[in-house]
Amino acid sequence: MRKRMYIDFSYLIMLAASFGGVIVLGAFVAPVIFNTDRILVEVALDNFNSGIIMGEIFRRFSYWLYIVASVVALYEAVMYKMGQRDAIALSSAVTVVFSSLMFSAVYSPKILSMQSIGLEATQSDTFASVHMASELDFKILAVALVVLFIRRLMLLRIS
Repeated sequence: MRKRMYIDFSYLIMLAASFGGVIVLGAFVAPVIFNTDRILVEVALDNFNSGIIMGEIFRRFSYWLYIVASVVALYEAVMYKMGQRDAIALSSAVTVVFSSLMFSAVYSPKILSMQSIGLEATQSDTFASVHMASELDFKILAVALVVLFIRRLMLLRIS
């Protein structure tokens, strides 16, 4: 029983940390990187170079998202097999897994490959649509992480 408590607690910490990472990157890091002209005195980065830096940050965060997707899939599969089935937890877990994988395996690599082509590629309509889709996916991931965290916390309290 004690081992299960540590596993549940670790799972909740991972969900909360992942949500924190999504919020920090989206709400704090990106605005600072893309507004260096307001912060730096001597050197200012243009949008292309700011995007290169942000892309590298998201590429590294993608490794964490792969781990999150794996752990969520494993944990929720075990809970399902143990008979602890909950529609809200299951649907938010599926959303976390798919949005994590979409961001890490689809959007980030596409954005990075377009950036490697050069400035012209990042000013195309294709880049704008992929970037907008990745932002939407990141917001969906944040909501799904919060819903899954709250629901799993509620289910632990009930049991």
